[in-house]
Parts: sequence; structure tokens; C-alpha cells
Amino acid sequence: MNLCDEQTIRAVLARHGFRFSKGLGQNFLRDASVPEAIAEGAGIEGDTCVLEVGPGLGCLTRELCARAKKVVAVELDERLPAVLRDTLHDMDNFTLVQGDILKVDLPALAREQFGASPAVACANLPYYITTPAITALMESGCFSAITVMVQREVADRICASPGTRDYGAFTVYVNYHAQARKLLDVPRDCFIPAPNVDSAVVRFDLRAVPPPEVKDKQMFFRVVKAAFAQRRKTLRNCMNAAFSDRLPKEEIENCIICAEIDPGARGETLSLSQFARLAELLSVQLA
Repeated sequence: MNLCDEQTIRAVLARHGFRFSKGLGQNFLRDASVPEAIAEGAGIEGDTCVLEVGPGLGCLTRELCARAKKVVAVELDERLPAVLRDTLHDMDNFTLVQGDILKVDLPALAREQFGASPAVACANLPYYITTPAITALMESGCFSAITVMVQREVADRICASPGTRDYGAFTVYVNYHAQARKLLDVPRDCFIPAPNVDSAVVRFDLRAVPPPEVKDKQMFFRVVKAAFAQRRKTLRNCMNAAFSDRLPKEEIENCIICAEIDPGARGETLSLSQFARLAELLSVQLA
């Protein structure tokens, strides 16, 4: 069954009386080259288990099952299990979990379903849960790699470099946890129904140890958040707004200078290592 063929898709939907849900951000792939490229780029070996988020009709799922030891898919839509039992009836290494990926206990699920086998995650994410879903997958500690389809603008922000317009707090967050690279662009006409935006596939290779070493993770991300809270303001002003209730402005400025950063610079120009140095110096002063 070619689940990326438009006639097949419409036949399956008609057979099950299924209508797309805009509220769930449902757009199903109709270009077979896309799921093949995602599965090929996801880092799946023969003994790899895969967590898939949002299997839809199973177009990507079939490609994953052909490569992986086991595929476990989490699907929110209560109408889709019956459809997937139809479209994936011949996939004996597939398991479906009906639930919300943002509420699933991922470590417990991974232990139960994957045991000690290596695991990766793949997802064609609804745009409205992109950031929380990526965050949940990364912070679960269950996966060596995560491959997701997201809005192209989000992919550009994730993979942005310091000093560019797209570079932001989420870029730094992702770079702290993983190395990110864009695998391919996916035009909107590859979906049915076609969304209003283009997409892209991004792969995250999770870091065993975040570079550089950050002693106080909470302070690190507090500094990052403060630096991007008002993008047009200087780092001096952003840090004063965040910390002047506990530190004199002169000490804050001295921390910035000691971190070898221009106090007049903007947060969008700072690298991960510069944020780490500044966070460490501020943490010492606040102790």
C-alpha cells in the first residue's frame, strides 16, 4: 500500500469516514521521497528502536518499520488507531500508543518498549506543539538522535548562527543539548491538505556532555532568556533588567567585561561559550 499516493490517501480516509482536523494540525504527506529521506537520515541501524510522534496514516511509519528493530508511535487523535490498524496491519514491529506526547512519561515508555536497545525519535510535528515537543524529547534523555519535520522558519531559527536575524533563545537552547542540521526542505504541496507554509526536516544529534561545560544550568538559561527578552537592547541593559535587583549595575558590567564581551553588544551576537562564561561569572557574584 502506497500511503503517499493521493488516491490511496483519499480511499483510506473515505473508508474510515475520516476528516482532517485543523485543530490538530493534520497534514498528511503525499510525496513518497520525503518519508524515505527522513527515515534514511534518522540514524537508524538494525538494532535501533524508534519513537514516532504523530504517525498520521502511517506513511513515514512504514519506512521506519522497514529499517528499525521496533517502532512505537504516539498518536493523540482517537480516530486514527482504527485507520492505522488498517494501513499498518502487516507491520509486525509496530506498536501504537494513543496519547499526548506532551503528557507521556517518555523515560518510562522507553524502558518498557525499548529496554536497553538504542533509540531515536522521529516526528512530523503539528506546528502548534513544535517547541514543547522538541523540548520534551530532548530533555527525556532517551534518544541519541531526534529527526523532526517543522515549519521552515522554525528550522532556520534552530540552525541559525550568532549574529543573524534568526538566532534566538531557542537556537541557544537547542545548541546546548544537540548538534542540529537541516536535512531537507519540504514544499507545502507535498502535503494533503496543503498547509500555508513550507516545512523542513531537522536532525538533532544529542550531546553526551553539553559544550562548554555549564556548572549552573538554571543560571545559564536565565542569562540566555534575559539576553533575548528585548532584542533591540544592549546586553548591558538586558542584564541590568534581569539582575540589578540583586547586583549593583557596576558589578554586572564588570562580569560582562570579564567574560570578554562588549557590554554594548546585543544578545543575538553571543555564542554558546560566551553565554556560559557570563552565566558563570554572574553566578559567582550572586552566590
